[in-house]
Parts: sequence; structure tokens; C-alpha cells
Amino acid sequence: MLKAEKPFYFKTQLSLVMLTGLKAKNLRELRDHLSVVPESSVYYHTHHFLQQHQFLTPEPPNDFAFWTTNVLQEDRMGERLAAIDTVRFDSLEDLRTAIAGAIDRFLHENPTVRECPPGEEFHFMKSILFDLPTELVARNLAEFRDCLRKVTISSLYYHIFTGRLRQPLGVNDFSDWLNHNGEHELARQIDKLDPYTQTMEGLRQRILLLVEKRLKEEATHVTA
Repeated sequence: MLKAEKPFYFKTQLSLVMLTGLKAKNLRELRDHLSVVPESSVYYHTHHFLQQHQFLTPEPPNDFAFWTTNVLQEDRMGERLAAIDTVRFDSLEDLRTAIAGAIDRFLHENPTVRECPPGEEFHFMKSILFDLPTELVARNLAEFRDCLRKVTISSLYYHIFTGRLRQPLGVNDFSDWLNHNGEHELARQIDKLDPYTQTMEGLRQRILLLVEKRLKEEATHVTA
């Protein structure tokens, strides 16, 4: 990619967290409220750990798994919820369905539910996201590498995680841009990286290594 058809504009995001007013004291109430809360609530409870605990590895649990395990002491159910690969779903609605299905199956097997101690109810929150531009723009792969070295963790999170929930669904912003500019193999390699097995900073370094390798291949091809 000597020159991109369209530049890549690096963005970042801010979030405003709000209470929904819904709370659950057991798994049945958690399941009932999960079916009616907005997608912004599903997003908050399954994604904010990834951004706030950016230096932790391996993966932190989602809020549903954390509460089920540590408050309700339902370890088996907590393990099932923690095992749901939240970033691999193409939409928040599909993710909601997967979580609800896991709870439904557990409740079918265990009709008697445990209730949490008073004051430890699960409070449903929602996250309102605001997109913000940065001054970083890439018009080719070398500029993309240089910008990637400078962007904040919040910007990385925006393009890798939140990007998968925008059109085209299931594709991070970096891979989408690279695909549009003919860098299909590099796009595929970045999309295959597992964000759960490394920190956000580690993920940045893995992407940079892939881009550097491609730049060397491009330079070799030009001089040949």
C-alpha cells in the first residue's frame, strides 16, 4: 500500500456511565432484566473490564460472571458466563442472546435460585459513548505505523473492540481499512490476534510487528 484511497483517521472515545434503575438479587431477575435493558447496558457489563483493566492478562471476567461467582457463589454458572467470548460476537444483540441462553440452561437444571446478601444486588448500568477525533491521520502503511505508536490506549480500544460493533459487523477498524486498500493478508493477521491473551499495550506491539514485517516486504518488492 503505497498510498491509501482514503486516509485512516484515528479516533478515541469517552463514555458516560449511568444507572438504568434495574437491579437483580438472583439469577432469574438477572435474566429477566437482561432481556429488556438497552444494548448500551450489555456493552458496559461485557466490555468495560477490557478497557479499565488494560494491564491485566489473562482476560478479566465480564460483570455478569464476576457477580454470579463472587456474590451468588454459583461457581459453575460463573464459569459458563466467563467462558463466553464477548469480543467474537458480531452484535450486542447476539451477545445478549448468548448470555441469556446460558442463564436459561442453568435455571432449567437448577430451578431453585440463590439470592444475594442485602446490599449486594447487581445494578444494571449503561454506557453512553462519545466519539472524538484525534490529530493522527494515516495515508499509507508507514504513516499508519507511526500513528499506531502514538495513539492512546483508549484509541486502540475504540478501533479494535468498539469497531467490531459498527458496520461492517465483526471487523475491527484497522482490518477494515487495510482490506479496502488491498492489504488483505495483513488485515486477516490483525483480525486473528486474540485480545484476551495480552494487554492492550501488548496488542499494540503485536500489530506493530505485523505492520513492520509488511513494510519490509513492500520495500523489498519495490527495490527488486
